[in-house]
Amino acid sequence: MGEITQKFVLPETFQGVRDELAGQIGMMWELIKAPLIVPLLRLGVYICLAMSLMLFCERLYMGIVIILVKLFWKKPEKRYKYETIQEDVEMGSSNFPVVLIQIPMYNEREVYKVSIGAACGLSWPSDRLVIQVLDDSTDPAIKQMIEMECQRWASKGINIRYQIRETRGGYKAGALKEGLKRSYVKYCEYVAIFDADFRPEPDYLKRAIPFLVNNPEIALIQARWRFVNANECLLTRMQEMSLDYHFKVEQEVGSATHAFFGFNGTAGVWRIAAINDAGGWKDRTTVEDMDLAVRAGLKGWKFVYLGDLQVKSELPSTFKAFRFQQHRWSCGPANLFRKMVMEIIRNKKVTVWKKLYVIYSFFFVRKIIAHMVTFSFYCLVLPLTILVPEVHVPIWGAVYIPSIITILNSVGTPRSFHLLFYWILFENVMSLHRTKATLIGLLEAGRANEWVVTEKLGDSALKNKGDAAKNKTNAKSLFKRPKFKLGDRLNTLELGFGAFLFICGCYDYVHGKNNYFIYLFLQTITFLIAGFGYVGTIIPSS
Repeated sequence: MGEITQKFVLPETFQGVRDELAGQIGMMWELIKAPLIVPLLRLGVYICLAMSLMLFCERLYMGIVIILVKLFWKKPEKRYKYETIQEDVEMGSSNFPVVLIQIPMYNEREVYKVSIGAACGLSWPSDRLVIQVLDDSTDPAIKQMIEMECQRWASKGINIRYQIRETRGGYKAGALKEGLKRSYVKYCEYVAIFDADFRPEPDYLKRAIPFLVNNPEIALIQARWRFVNANECLLTRMQEMSLDYHFKVEQEVGSATHAFFGFNGTAGVWRIAAINDAGGWKDRTTVEDMDLAVRAGLKGWKFVYLGDLQVKSELPSTFKAFRFQQHRWSCGPANLFRKMVMEIIRNKKVTVWKKLYVIYSFFFVRKIIAHMVTFSFYCLVLPLTILVPEVHVPIWGAVYIPSIITILNSVGTPRSFHLLFYWILFENVMSLHRTKATLIGLLEAGRANEWVVTEKLGDSALKNKGDAAKNKTNAKSLFKRPKFKLGDRLNTLELGFGAFLFICGCYDYVHGKNNYFIYLFLQTITFLIAGFGYVGTIIPSS
């Protein structure tokens, strides 16, 4: 009987201990909730609402201005002096300025032929064109292939130079800076820069250079990116939506209103004198392109964006490559803002209005607030208010303002409007990494200067998919994906936030009154898809 009694008493004792422990935890929670948790969370809500209003006003301003630009502003050809350059019968091609083409490369096995071929195919007098292939590759086999490709074009009469360095110091900025030091560059007036996956059309220079020739105050002509693999998967469609807004609205508005915007690092033509006047290329951040643009803008140089001049390029089609790219694009601007904000304030050459635009609109709202409010409000503060019902989020801040912001963001890609809801969920996932990278940049922490070259797959991957669609018998082999180790595919940060949002969603379903659980469960699914590394495998409907 003693043994039987002991067997029944132990569970009752354990149950009592568990109830007592739960009671103590509950009592501690109630003790700290009212004086500490509620005020802090309420403060978080106020800060997030303030950031949302700042972003809303910025997007609304951009929306109004882009409508006015499209309806009433003159096109760049009318705003500036513009005359096409023609060959003179007597002078020949000497009235064409000498243009340098720079193509920085790093182990670009898949795309080097296409980019070099596109540069060599530019419609410009061959004796007025110098092509520089700046190869920082570490793979000897790839270096040999790129050098042989340059030699092949040189044998056809193209003035192409293959340049290498002993080290990769300064990464892309270092390569571009080193390229401008070559003795033959002193004869060049302008430099066009194309990343290894960019393919300009033959008439690119003939459409861009006249702005620089006829307007000595212009430093930069920026073309728009056009994506050859936008339909490859859902990941590339999401990127297209974000980048189309950047080019069709942000760049267009900056060009029309302030003659200033961020250089995109490629598909642009610079006046070499402007680069030198601004202090040349600097490698102090991972956004050397934006760094140069801000310094040149503060010197009074003007920039022109040509939306109808488009250059083909490739989007990252794997989630890993996209994450690395977004880290660089988010960390770099924040780090540059930290280093340049006082320099901008002290500048005497530009107007107060332009300085305010650069500091508040260009940097603070678009590069910092936009990332932080998305993550902190919709992935952190809003879910926490479900667990702490004493804190209320007004409906205008939780639903109306974000809905309007989202609609304004989607105007750049109307063909993808049916993907808008998933785009919101995907952007919330990416805001986690962008916020983390922004904080690293602001604090100049460990990964502030991390540079990982974005993986490019080139035409081979797209061609294989097209062939598979035509030939179903080979589809299985062509669509076969490389094997991943479990650690390579799993993203623990996304999985952790997916679990957190799922718990909040379950609590709201049982106890909540606002029906936020619908959004939370959908956001949980998106975090889990990203967490298990399957974002780049989903094919969108057209």
